Amino acid sequence: MAICNPSDLKRFLKPGERLLGLDVGSKTVGLALSDTRLMVATPLRTLRRGRFKSDAAEIFGEAERHCAGGLVVGLPLALDGRDSPRTQSVRQFARNLLEIRDLPLAFWDERLSTAAVERTMIEADLTRRRRSEIIDRTAAAYILQGLLDRLGYQAAGLETGD
Repeated sequence: MAICNPSDLKRFLKPGERLLGLDVGSKTVGLALSDTRLMVATPLRTLRRGRFKSDAAEIFGEAERHCAGGLVVGLPLALDGRDSPRTQSVRQFARNLLEIRDLPLAFWDERLSTAAVERTMIEADLTRRRRSEIIDRTAAAYILQGLLDRLGYQAAGLETGD
């Protein structure tokens, strides 16, 4: 399956399948999971990165365990919307995943997602240690929720284009 437009992702899923969201960092990958109705994203876990093959096996293991039929990967664009070296690295990570398993995959703009999540955690008075434990998977849920909201708006006829 090729990388698809976020708006087209839903049509590639079978009824009851979920989406797995990924926040790919240099040291960790945050994972989040949608519900089967594709309305709510929930933080799942944080994967400490190691060798790519073992990382991919863990990601696809979670996809299988939770009946995820597609992937949403946060794309770290620069603030001006252009690609950066980190963006290129995430795109390559996604292409490498697709070489291992044929699943629909869409990128979703993740600009400022970690900052927004961290701000909310600070407001909730979470300790620095607790924030560091859950920031990546919570950012993955934030990214995935953005795409789910977009799909919901489109289904309701409130949004027409990309």
